[in-house]
Amino acid sequence: MAHDESPKAAGSHPVILQRSSYPEYLRITEILRKETVGGILLLVAASLAIIWANSPFADSYFAIRDFEFGYEPWHLELSVGQWASDGLLAVFFFLVGLELKREFVAGDLRQISRAIVPVAAAFGGVVVPALIYTAVNLSSPETLRGWAIPTATDIAFALAVLAVISSHLPGALRVFLLTLAVVDDLIAIAIIAFFYSEDVKLVFLLWMLLPLGLFAFLAQRLPKFFGSTTRGPWLILLPLGFATWALMHASGVHATVAGVLLGFCVPVLRKRDGKTVPPRPDKPGLAEVLEHRFRPLSTGFAVPVFAFFSAGVAIGGAAGFLSAVTDPVFIGIVLGLVLGKPIGVLLTTFVVTRLTKANLDPDLSWWDLLGVGILAGVGFTVSLLVNDLSFGAGSVHDDHAKVAILSASLLAALLASVVLRARNKRYRRIDEEEKIDSDADGIPDVFEERGH
Repeated sequence: MAHDESPKAAGSHPVILQRSSYPEYLRITEILRKETVGGILLLVAASLAIIWANSPFADSYFAIRDFEFGYEPWHLELSVGQWASDGLLAVFFFLVGLELKREFVAGDLRQISRAIVPVAAAFGGVVVPALIYTAVNLSSPETLRGWAIPTATDIAFALAVLAVISSHLPGALRVFLLTLAVVDDLIAIAIIAFFYSEDVKLVFLLWMLLPLGLFAFLAQRLPKFFGSTTRGPWLILLPLGFATWALMHASGVHATVAGVLLGFCVPVLRKRDGKTVPPRPDKPGLAEVLEHRFRPLSTGFAVPVFAFFSAGVAIGGAAGFLSAVTDPVFIGIVLGLVLGKPIGVLLTTFVVTRLTKANLDPDLSWWDLLGVGILAGVGFTVSLLVNDLSFGAGSVHDDHAKVAILSASLLAALLASVVLRARNKRYRRIDEEEKIDSDADGIPDVFEERGH
């Protein structure tokens, strides 16, 4: 494997999916480590929910999920399941917004040449599954409403699978999957905002702009007075964030949209000597501090609790499963996630390379992208959320869709594992042959050879 290729190698054509910079490599590795734990907790929570929902004690599970509490004058008298999907997932989407802004403002993806492929692949991975689902359910207006269910990729689940099998896979694949999944979820939240928001109350939406604007203003100013690492800024910002969320929920727009907007408001760059500079490891900015504090809450509690109250479905034995697999909802979701995702990701990436006359990085193969494309079909968390919005908890199609989401996500994870494990063995042999090491500066030679 040659590591001395320049970004304009192979006849001065641009190269896509190049090796990331070393700081970006370290950051992605850290995220993978955290998301691996989150993915395991996600699977445990979903498994417990399915077991409980199909046990003799199933009534107690659904009683807890449907138990309502809250304050009605603020439109916040919700069931436990709704608090999990509307409230806890807002934390998850806050981190999605934060991560996406960080990537495009201070990360490697601030370069259009690096961003265009994963962003385009994310759109392809949304459009093709939606078209497949629509084609399957075109004759049924009742089920057509679920067209967006197979469009999302579960970040925690997918990254957990990748982390388990990717001991030697190139870091560029990890960055590609993470970016694709984050953009994918951002598209999903935009779909939720525009297509799954009902009876929008403009008054509450306008009032929501007040705490959101104040949050954005103070997020820029407070670190100058308190410092980013102290509790001052985020303790002041937290009530404003909750007010934004509550007013967004009262407006009729799904409250998780507030999480993304709040994430976009957090500054990524910091000022030094009148210039904006990226944060350093020894001097983290507010974005890094909030990410450090909220990611454990998201991966360790918010997402697993949501999965626990959303994945519970009474299958009803063999007869119930047979009824589910013959439902066009089930067929559309499984085909959309397992086939539509890799087709959309690969097709879009191929088209972009042809239009830009770009070449795939010589370190990678199209088989690698196929494996990542299949893995993108793990559409767990956000797919469950869109399903609840599409059919309503407890309906027949809702239950069948949950069975489809669980089945398709598991199948996609298994198929991706087969492909990526084979690729991982190949890269392990290459690493052993090259014996990549580090100099005294601690930076692996392979990053220095390309000026990273």
